[in-house]
Amino acid sequence: MNLTSKDALIVVDVQNDFVSGTMAIADAKAIIAPINRIASIITNVVVATDWHPVGHVSLASAHPGRQHGDVVPVFYGGQRVYRDHCVHGTWGAELDPDLRLGMAQLVLRKGYRMGVDSNGAFYENDGVTATGLGAYLKARGIETVFCAGLARFGCVMQTALGAARDRFQVFLIDDASKGGSADEAMLRQMTDAGIGWVHSNDLR
Repeated sequence: MNLTSKDALIVVDVQNDFVSGTMAIADAKAIIAPINRIASIITNVVVATDWHPVGHVSLASAHPGRQHGDVVPVFYGGQRVYRDHCVHGTWGAELDPDLRLGMAQLVLRKGYRMGVDSNGAFYENDGVTATGLGAYLKARGIETVFCAGLARFGCVMQTALGAARDRFQVFLIDDASKGGSADEAMLRQMTDAGIGWVHSNDLR
């Protein structure tokens, strides 16, 4: 696939806590080289990061008696809670130091509102509130987005689904994403949304 100025790479949550910190994903370092290569040849790069305040709704420590992996009731349904991660101003929230994303035009902070999480980079977990990323990309004339990062069947998948909802052509980069597992329903959801898969070596 030949990349054009109408394509964008979205790099999701490649932060210290997900690579080697409190929420480390197995073999996460393996995605760094493919991401860096694509970022060096594509015109448009967006970085999306978790950016939680202390006491954020997604942190188990904010819910007495709750543990990592529990689901708590919130105004938009159920919210899974996790070990403290990507709290803004901490080492864990910083991008992995091996990333070479100095050419990124936009760094989007998500999950910064105290009472609502934002797994995907396009919509918050209430399913209604847009982050503004879709409007930004459309204003830039973007038609196709390539999603990469951590975790593949978590925040990367939700970012891809949000992009498809906003009517972009969407591909998830297989070797530039790691983490999580998908059941048949999740894979069907991605297929029904028109999300394709691509290897980084197929992009030039």
